[in-house]
Amino acid sequence: MESLKALDKGLVERMHEGMLRIRLFEETQSRLFKAGEQEGFTHLYLGEEAIAVGACLALNPDDFITSTHRGHGHMIAKGGDFKKMFAELYGRTPGACLGRSGSLHIADRGIGMLGANGLVGDGNPIAVGAGYSIRLRGTKQVVASFFGDGASNQGTFHESLNMAASFDLPVVFVLENNGMSCGTITASVCKVLQNLGDRAVAYGIPGENIDGMDVVEVYRTVGKAVERARAGKGPTLVNCQTFRHHGHFEGDIDVRTPQQIKEAQSHDAVADFEKRMLRDGLATEKSIRERRERIQALVDEAVDFARGAPKAPAADAMKFVYAE
Repeated sequence: MESLKALDKGLVERMHEGMLRIRLFEETQSRLFKAGEQEGFTHLYLGEEAIAVGACLALNPDDFITSTHRGHGHMIAKGGDFKKMFAELYGRTPGACLGRSGSLHIADRGIGMLGANGLVGDGNPIAVGAGYSIRLRGTKQVVASFFGDGASNQGTFHESLNMAASFDLPVVFVLENNGMSCGTITASVCKVLQNLGDRAVAYGIPGENIDGMDVVEVYRTVGKAVERARAGKGPTLVNCQTFRHHGHFEGDIDVRTPQQIKEAQSHDAVADFEKRMLRDGLATEKSIRERRERIQALVDEAVDFARGAPKAPAADAMKFVYAE
């Protein structure tokens, strides 16, 4: 891979920091969930960190994102607070959504995170709606919509791209292509798996097929798409090839063979980026270790905070559902 020396050192450090924040959060979340500390489901972003970080670094603080069932990484990359996130995962009142959303629907409008979504592909029409609101309000904001390869076979994908293209809406469609549609191998239901970005031609918009394990390539490609959207030139589809390290959700039966799982986990965006940093003299083993220790301490502090926070009361279950 190319040298990192051409990049601003601060940017390189933010890339590493962002990916580590996701990696250590999710590794901890995996342990907590397996220990039975939380209820419901949790879908981990382990392995795909480079996409969320690279894409969100190309956005401004007031830009929006929409997410998927695998949304922790997106929220962290957009600036999500560890304490609010873990409190939400534990169903506690200081949570990002007051303990109501859990993992699948976590959101934080304060940072432009319009929500994770348990319905495959349903973040795309929300992103189009946000893009249309930008058009109506006359701002220069942009929306990045994250979704998977399985979602690209949903009707909402095609409807969303068609509307965004027709109205030149400022939406960047970021396709996280891990080759798995829940428990279905996507190649068995899609003829153009490796080049899903080519589907953009049907809507008259640009499409890119890139290495989603390279945070620099994601940052540059999404950055160009963001610039295009902000200039009023409409949407772009960016297909990011990546690898999912864990199953669809924690506790499921992974349909992949042990060898396929081992192969997927051998592709590690975080470890590869650290090797590049060391090679190019932008980090030392000591600085990497200290960053890991610092972030893990923040994660552990957030877990302790969540464990000790009050549970969301059942009496408030209908609060915010209906207008008074």
